[in-house]
Formats: sequence, C-alpha cells, structure tokens
Amino acid sequence: MGPQGQNPELIEFYASAAPGTEEAVRDELSELGFRSVRLNRGGVPFFGDWPEGWRACLQCRTAQRIMAVLGRFPAAGPEALYEAVRAVDWTCCLSPRHTLAVSAFVQSSAITHSGFAALRVKDAIVDQLRDRCGQRPDVARDEPDVRVFLYLNQDRATLYLDLSGEALFRRGYRLGAGEAPLKETLAAAILRLSGWDREQGLVDPMCGSGTFPIEAALWAGNVAPGLFRERFGFERWASFDATAAATLASLRGELRASAHGQHPGITAMDIDEAVLEVARRNARQAGLRLRFRQAAIRDLRPDGGPPRLLVVNPPYGERLEADPRLYQEMGTALSRLSGWRLAVLAGSPLIERAMPLRPSRRHALRNGDLPCELLLYDLA
Repeated sequence: MGPQGQNPELIEFYASAAPGTEEAVRDELSELGFRSVRLNRGGVPFFGDWPEGWRACLQCRTAQRIMAVLGRFPAAGPEALYEAVRAVDWTCCLSPRHTLAVSAFVQSSAITHSGFAALRVKDAIVDQLRDRCGQRPDVARDEPDVRVFLYLNQDRATLYLDLSGEALFRRGYRLGAGEAPLKETLAAAILRLSGWDREQGLVDPMCGSGTFPIEAALWAGNVAPGLFRERFGFERWASFDATAAATLASLRGELRASAHGQHPGITAMDIDEAVLEVARRNARQAGLRLRFRQAAIRDLRPDGGPPRLLVVNPPYGERLEADPRLYQEMGTALSRLSGWRLAVLAGSPLIERAMPLRPSRRHALRNGDLPCELLLYDLA
C-alpha cells in the first residue's frame, strides 16, 4: 500500500521535530530499533515498511509528525511542479470519497508563494483523480482524510504524505489544560535531553496540568503514547483495508503487552489546587497513579531521600504572568537540592540570572513561538 514504483520494503519516513529537539528524536528512534536513522535539521529520516511507519506513530514520544516521502524532483516553475505531482499515483491513499489538504513551505525558488505552491499541488492531485475516476476529492482544511506537505527549496521539491493526522502531541489523555500548557512532545524531548534514566525519582514543582510527570511515567512504564489515540491519519486512507487494520490491531496488542506501567517515584506539585485537580484527572485518564502535592516552590526542600531529577517550566511573563520574586524564590529553593539534577525550561533571561549556579549544559529550544533554553544543572 505505497506510492507506485516505491519498494514496499524500503520506504523513507521523516519524523519532524520541534527546533532544538532533533537529537532527542534521533536518539529515541534509534532506541526503538528503527533503521537507517540519521540526524537532519528539522527532523529525522528513517526507513522501513508501512507497519514501521505506523509503529513510529504509536511509539514515538518526541516527534511532531511521521511522514512518508513520496518523491523528490526538480520544480523550476508552476508547470514543472504540477506535472511532477500529477505523475505520482495518488490512488495509494485517495479516492473521490476522501478529503484532502495540502500545505507547503517555499524558499529560494522560482515559485515564491507557499499558498500558490500548495494550490498547484492540490490541482495536480484532484485532476489526476478526476481523470481516473470521473470525480475529484474535496478539500477539507480542518480534518482531512489525507494530508500532503510540499517542501520546495532552490527549485527542488520533496513531497510528503502525513501518517499522523492530528499532530502527535495530541496524545488523547489530556482532559484539561492550564493557561499555557506545554506540548507533550516537547515535554518528552526535554526529559530525554535532561539525561533522565527512568529509574531516578522525579519532581515537577510547577506541574500545571501535569505534562512532565505524566510523560515521565508513561516513558518509564514503556506505555506507547499512541495507544491513547482513537485513530491516526493513515487509517483514513483509501488503501487502508481490512488486512492493514488487522496488522495494526496486532501491533497495538504487542505494544500493550510490552507496557509494564512501573515507574519511579514521581511527584507533581503546584500552588494552585484547581490546576492540580486538572493534573490529577489527566493522570487518571492516562491510567497513572502519581503523587500530587499542593505547595509553593519556596517550600521545596530536601526530604532526606535519594537525589532526583527536578524538571520545571516556570512562567515566562509571555502567556502567564511572572513575578521576578518568584524566580528569586525558585533559585533559592533549587540551590538547596544537593546531589540533584535540575532541568529548567527558561523562557526569560531573568530565570537564569536568578539561579545561583552556572548551568552544566544548555539546549536552545522553542516552546511554541517562544524562544527558550533548557538549562541543566548538576548540584554537588
């Protein structure tokens, strides 16, 4: 069930990554046993058959989307682009009964407008289906059956078919969110970039809706995040038949059987009881039992137990108000945690200034549109 002329045993997939998380995505895909994984800016290519692409959708915690490469070709103008796209066999995923959405990114090319490039791709696809079937598929921007993405750079085009449907951060367990929720995929990448070993205890002193603690517990318990999803994009394709559905059901069963659900002690704290209740509901929806505690970060002190990882996403003053005194209290409280590792997502330079130590490592990231740095500290 692949594009015409493509070897079904060697499909090139692409796991798209949020800026700064590419290494985390690469390491995760390698750890999960995917083939020919390599690091690229913006994402990570790997190879496999179609069920491997489905497995990536189910298992990958850090990628934004999983896409299949349909082809690469020169496109030095609108007609060249149109003819190349029309040459792809779109019956692999589309029929006149299905809906379609196309998006594009254009850079340094004869075609200068991404909207126009997407329109030419759409025209080529629907014209082919009309010629072959007598009818054309409709366009649906919000919830299409098939999503196509064009990357056009220096008149070289790469055409992608999205397997994910909704973005992979939409796990399916979140019943509620705070005012500025962290995407689950970014939280999972931060946990991996922090060096957490999944055996050490973990504390989030500003847990909000619980994204860090929940993602940590799912990762430690080997619970595939895609198991919470009702459906992925590839399940809506024209070629996804009863045989494919049986293969996917078997894969889901294997992943459920391999989940042990065990995790080290994970504590979620927040000063706001109403927000904590949202986090509790989300954890229950994910099938997890975590420790919740209403407390301010200034109350955080060593409890005599073994060192843990502390991971925190403090307010930046962009989407949530932040009092500079909060950063001072946070710096004082965190400096007391002798032997701990700290992972602080800093969206304001005031956060680093408030810390009494220099970070041992840092990673440039983006939280949505906000530039951030992940600051890592190892306290002696």
